[in-house]
Amino acid sequence: MWFNLIIGAFFIILGLMVHVGKFYFLISGYNTMRKEKKANVDIRGLARLIGFYSYANGFIFILMGVLHAAGFNPGIIPAVIFLLLSSVVLAVMSQRYDHNLFDADGRLRRGAGKKLFVTIAIVVGSLVLVGVLLFFSSRDTKISFLEEGLEIHGIYGDLYAWEDMNNVQLLQDLPEIEARTNGAAIGSKLKGNFRTREYGAVKLFLDADITPFIYLERGNAIIIFNLADEKSTKKAFEKINTQMAE
Repeated sequence: MWFNLIIGAFFIILGLMVHVGKFYFLISGYNTMRKEKKANVDIRGLARLIGFYSYANGFIFILMGVLHAAGFNPGIIPAVIFLLLSSVVLAVMSQRYDHNLFDADGRLRRGAGKKLFVTIAIVVGSLVLVGVLLFFSSRDTKISFLEEGLEIHGIYGDLYAWEDMNNVQLLQDLPEIEARTNGAAIGSKLKGNFRTREYGAVKLFLDADITPFIYLERGNAIIIFNLADEKSTKKAFEKINTQMAE
């Protein structure tokens, strides 16, 4: 909930700063232009477009947060999809305000087509990559019980052999997280490498809002994870204990 509300507030503040406050130096690309090129940009129109883009995304993220607080769980995916689509629209429409690329009649200037295509391709490619990472990072943890061990699926996942496991516990509380060292934190979904106060370096695959958590040691490595609901997590814990006892 708080993640969505904070991101929503950030977008709205950003929109107000650019659109109303005229903090044009925050506009990527424009802030690095030479003075003569800046003179050919309809900066007020561009700032208005960025403002509307920011207000719309801020509203969507805040709406997701309010729905979550009301007991619904829409997740982050609807907001991310809207962000990606609106960002593509912004990348395309914003070029129209750059009269270094388009003349007064809205026609593309000679030689500007390649630059326009490269700019849009980079923006769209980057957004798609971010969207894919957000999508997979926000999904519930998936595991498989294999003959050789426990497999945790996903970007940071691995196969943990039964003979390498030396301790498994069921935790009701998460250790205090001090930092994310190489992982993703999408709202309550934590995946990847983190540093904790109690255990030091750990690898997490969990939703912090859903208890309990399975604590697993493999040598000196510590893995903590849970599944989509309490029942599934406890069932997995019992099955891991059974496999380790064999």
